[in-house]
Amino acid sequence: MSTVVAPARHVRGRLRVPGDKSISHRYALLAALASGTSRLSNYSPGADCHSTLACLRGLGVSVTEDTGARGDGDIRDILIIGRGRDGLSSPSLPLDAGNSGSTMRMLSGVLAAQPFTAHVIGDASLSRRPMRRIIEPLGRMGCRIDSADGRPPLAIHGAALHGILHRAEVPSAQVKSAIMLAGIHASGTTTVVEPVQTRDHTEHALRAFGGSVQVEDGGTRVSVNGGQSLTARDLTVPGDFSSAAFWMVAAAAQPGSHVEIEDVGLNPSRTGLVDILRRFGARVEVDLTSGDIGGAGEPRGTITVEGDRIGRLDIAAEEVPGIIDELPAIAALAGHGAEVSVRGAAELRVKETDRIAALVAGLRGLGISADERPDGFVAGETGRSTAGAGEADARGDHRMAMAFAIAALAGPSPSRIIGADSVVISYPGFFETLGRLVA
Repeated sequence: MSTVVAPARHVRGRLRVPGDKSISHRYALLAALASGTSRLSNYSPGADCHSTLACLRGLGVSVTEDTGARGDGDIRDILIIGRGRDGLSSPSLPLDAGNSGSTMRMLSGVLAAQPFTAHVIGDASLSRRPMRRIIEPLGRMGCRIDSADGRPPLAIHGAALHGILHRAEVPSAQVKSAIMLAGIHASGTTTVVEPVQTRDHTEHALRAFGGSVQVEDGGTRVSVNGGQSLTARDLTVPGDFSSAAFWMVAAAAQPGSHVEIEDVGLNPSRTGLVDILRRFGARVEVDLTSGDIGGAGEPRGTITVEGDRIGRLDIAAEEVPGIIDELPAIAALAGHGAEVSVRGAAELRVKETDRIAALVAGLRGLGISADERPDGFVAGETGRSTAGAGEADARGDHRMAMAFAIAALAGPSPSRIIGADSVVISYPGFFETLGRLVA
């Protein structure tokens, strides 16, 4: 499906974004392993998170969607009846992770400790994504995983696991989480050491479900003890910061804009974009609420962004791990008279698509100057909007579709986004919200 995006001089409004995708995955997986019934409010409506629920159903977990008292069809809560530490059932069919790398990687950590073999598959895009970074450490813990040359589909032969010390060369919250989820079922202690801290949603979520986690060295060393039992919880998922990032960038890119995003997650391991946009020249205010309303150590609040001036933005390699999902949004600034330079982001090449190649091709399709680097890109010209009426192909990647839409707002006439329906992966109502903010 393609969508036409009309130019806009500014964006203005107050909104809420869908529940956080990263947190929703983790809450669902841990609720399935807990004893009792968990109620997860504001669960992400995106297809990726519903792939996780489908996989859990395939493992014998009862998952129901509660539409709430109004009965209008909108899903309010997810109810999960946990099976306990050893209660998952051997699946009769392959578990389909769809387009979700988060589902496949973190679920693999759970399956590694089960007394059965499970096959995990995905769509064409996911089947091209590398999985060696979970296959190797889970293998050292005692599990055997067969793959297609390090890529899906995966055949996970569960086993009795033992703890390991894993030193990650490339920081990845998904890999860390997979090892931690295996570690709570292993004998001994499992430790993950990363060169820089990655998002810590799994650490918070484990504690929320009654587990224990040891965090040292500024969050770069995380340990879990084996044999842990979890207890069901009622939790509320905060708004997704990575979804909010597109509206934050849209407001920052256009002087005169004013966007207020309510009840969004403000976990410090996720909010590097705030300082980047301030450095860029935008006025960004963060109003933290009581810190953890209905959550698990996950702060939330309101973010207000106003556009002021346009300039150059250089993203250094050490900043990338904390903003890896926000880089496509940041790239959209290039359509609005900013030069954006990114280094140290080779990880973008193994996401839903090669995001470096896709970003550069899409921006060029919109008339915006852009060039690839092996580990990043440079796009745009300071003080000069090069965006023109054009066409950008999202290549089936939800973040590409949203980034190109924000860039296209700077064009002199409408532009077309091919593959715009991919936003269903994380933000099904994105284009409806865009229409409201530019109206």
